[in-house]
Amino acid sequence: MKQFSGKRSIQILGYLLKEYGIFDVVISPGSRNAPLAIHFSEMDELNCYSIVDERSAGFVALGMAQSLKKPVAVTSTSGSAAANYYPAVTEAFFQNTPILILTADRPTDYVDLFDGQTIRQKDLYHQHSYGDFQLLEDEKEDADEENFNIIKKAIETCFERQGPVHINIPLAEPLYELVSELPKLPPVEKTIRKPQFEFTPNFPADWNTAKRIMILVGTRDHSEELEMQLSQLVKNHSVVVLKEANSNLRQEKFFGHIDRYIFNFTDEDYKTYAPDLLITIGQNVVSKKVKQFLRNAKPENHWHIDEFWHPDTFFSLSEKIKTTPEKFFAKMLNFIKLEPSAYYNLWDVLRDKKDAKHAEYCLTTPFSDFKFFEILAAKLPKNINLHISNSSAIRYAQLFDFPNNNIYCNRGTSGIDGSTSTAMGYAMKSPVQTLLVTGEISFFYDINGLWNNYIPPYTRIIIFNNGGGDIFKIIPGPSSTNALDEFIMTTHHKNAEHLAKHFGFGYTKVDEEETLIRVLNNFFKADEKPKILEVDTSEIENAEILKEYFKFLK
Repeated sequence: MKQFSGKRSIQILGYLLKEYGIFDVVISPGSRNAPLAIHFSEMDELNCYSIVDERSAGFVALGMAQSLKKPVAVTSTSGSAAANYYPAVTEAFFQNTPILILTADRPTDYVDLFDGQTIRQKDLYHQHSYGDFQLLEDEKEDADEENFNIIKKAIETCFERQGPVHINIPLAEPLYELVSELPKLPPVEKTIRKPQFEFTPNFPADWNTAKRIMILVGTRDHSEELEMQLSQLVKNHSVVVLKEANSNLRQEKFFGHIDRYIFNFTDEDYKTYAPDLLITIGQNVVSKKVKQFLRNAKPENHWHIDEFWHPDTFFSLSEKIKTTPEKFFAKMLNFIKLEPSAYYNLWDVLRDKKDAKHAEYCLTTPFSDFKFFEILAAKLPKNINLHISNSSAIRYAQLFDFPNNNIYCNRGTSGIDGSTSTAMGYAMKSPVQTLLVTGEISFFYDINGLWNNYIPPYTRIIIFNNGGGDIFKIIPGPSSTNALDEFIMTTHHKNAEHLAKHFGFGYTKVDEEETLIRVLNNFFKADEKPKILEVDTSEIENAEILKEYFKFLK
């Protein structure tokens, strides 16, 4: 016999989740949210996942939502448990990934009375959510009708804004009253709004008068439609399209490896290669150098195309185009001229020169983090999902080609704290193999990302262990201080062998090139459990090898 929660607010919540097609719920175990856990786990329509560590659970939900391309719910008990979702909430907010945060709470009268596990949960994520809602307690007048409308509004906001939305749920004791039958609830009239976009003649007019058009694509999912549209734009060498690794664009005429081309730009180069019309697509840009270049270039016009965000990243924003790039270019292609441009040829000559230098340097590079990414790019199987952690990992990935893989990286806030959990959440909902490539500091920081009973056996993790946060030897500044080793890059001598065994992963460690190549030949093949490969470069001067690479490109 089914045993549902007797709390009417939870019955309404479960009903509306089902009606809107939110079928996946991450549950962080606890007592105050027991009514939600009891109720959701008894609903045949919902898939429930128990993730103990709330910080990890938030990122697991984020990864699941990335994989599903639809909202995922996550629920915790009250107090600091709810606060531990905050890192994942900020990441979801800035990358527009829809998660519905359901925090159980003490009754409203108990706030600020120093009752156990009671904090100010109402509007807890206000600065980084697209909606903040609080339910009425069942005992309040008109609670059922009010809560139905509140939950409906919250869910629709999550769909409309494609980002985190918070519902705080005060629950009075008793928490464990159960019922075997549910009340009949009214049908749902869905009112999810779709954004409207007005295309004006000014767009093609400004395009057709521009001489130097650049399109920069940052973080975004792969889109076949956008790929085809941008390919039409570059077919006759009309525009320059700069792409980052996690822009998930594959056309060979697009310019990847941006840092390779612009790292040593002088003030004169900024002028020489500057666009007069800059069009940006996608969200956070990894390359600090391209930000520096475009801020110095001061383009006459800068259009940013996005449904939600229009940041003035390059201090020259002139048009906020509030739609998807696919919808925008579907219209633009009917009106614009696609003529060969000297501007494309200028960049193409630069690319040929720098790519040749890159290939020459790779021939002499010793075993190192740099060499590892070169080998990985050559050995990675087609069509697997590639998750890359922040710091040096995504920066190395920018230098090589991964043309047959979807690439993900948490660039919303660019933190290292949830890379493993996000990748595991993604893997849980993907039928395709997922690989996480991560530095060891990011991996150790998110160890509980492996405390998860739902990780598919075809999941793979590669850790490149350089003995500390090597990024701080790469970027200018930290190396000049006495605090570098202990307090900035956190030098250590740890490895992941015992962690892999503890969490039931296969484990292999390599510390030289030939063994790495041999291991990678079999690493992605089917196995009965997920696997970790640790690439030990801790005795290598990785930062110096990377610095020498950029000197060599001159």
